[in-house]
Amino acid sequence: MEASGCRKYCLSLLHYKTEKYVLTKNTKIGVLHRLLHLGILCYVIGWVFITKKGYQETDFDPHTSVITKLKGVSVTKNFRNLQDRLWDVADFVKPSQGENVLFLVTNFIATSGQVQGTCPEDPLIVDGRCGEDLDCTVSEPVVNGNGIKTGKCVRFNNTHSTCEIYGWCPVENGSLPRANTLETSEETYFKSCMYDPASNPYCPVFRIQDMLTEAGHSFEELATEGGAVAAHIEWTCDLDLPASACKPHYSFRLQDKNYNFRTATYYWDLERREYRDLLKLYGIRFDISVTGEARRFSIVPTVVSLGTGCAFLGAATFLCDLILLYVDGKASLYRSWKYEEVKPPKDHPET
Repeated sequence: MEASGCRKYCLSLLHYKTEKYVLTKNTKIGVLHRLLHLGILCYVIGWVFITKKGYQETDFDPHTSVITKLKGVSVTKNFRNLQDRLWDVADFVKPSQGENVLFLVTNFIATSGQVQGTCPEDPLIVDGRCGEDLDCTVSEPVVNGNGIKTGKCVRFNNTHSTCEIYGWCPVENGSLPRANTLETSEETYFKSCMYDPASNPYCPVFRIQDMLTEAGHSFEELATEGGAVAAHIEWTCDLDLPASACKPHYSFRLQDKNYNFRTATYYWDLERREYRDLLKLYGIRFDISVTGEARRFSIVPTVVSLGTGCAFLGAATFLCDLILLYVDGKASLYRSWKYEEVKPPKDHPET
């Protein structure tokens, strides 16, 4: 008997069960079934495909490169018993290179024989253009320019009228081809634009004051003893849309106060004695980081998302079957119609 029972059990494992569809006029289960289907369809279409864009593959670690450049000029007058001095980026950007940076020269612009004096501003500098002397306010720095206005409107190479400036003369000439920026035929765009998330989201030009204000501090607060500010650039781009829809998001945060370092200039007198001028420099350091996310259509995530949706629809049917066959008040009746054993003809007794 035991051997026979074991044989029957082993053979039962080889039996195949096929689906049997039974129409039950159970309104409650029917409503539940349709509601589950509706909810799953809303989830798959609304959340998976529309909100989360489940038909796209995503790169959360795009390769990026950031180049920074500081522009501006200033003048110190009677500062700590020192003579008046003009300062430009060659003076107050120290050090010129960041840590772990290799600079490889591939092109250059040469402006030979510069001396401090007066000369016409570059006509490509929008704030340096003028029609008369009244357009050149005395002692006003040229925005994104090369010096301080003297109050005169003069000719630049007999072609344009620009403000005369006090600075390193002659001003820098020529321009290099630009890359990785907004394509525009306006040659002065990057000389005159200023970043604004609404009107100028592509312009990578910021005022120092605006960045510090965004970080919750003022220039006056950090200028005395310095500080470190984190500048974060975030790119979230849908590559299935036009390139104009890919816009950066900038944020700024103060990391630390009191940032300084020392530098020295060495020289010799007529007796060949070595001297040095030691400077302890305070300033504001900007640490720039870039993160991004790029998406585009791909058949693989599309199929996976559709397959997941179909699996959920099957799970809804399975759940309704469990409720109908084991929870409903007429569960035993439904089970008797659901499950039926079919025996092959050879198992029936002969007549």
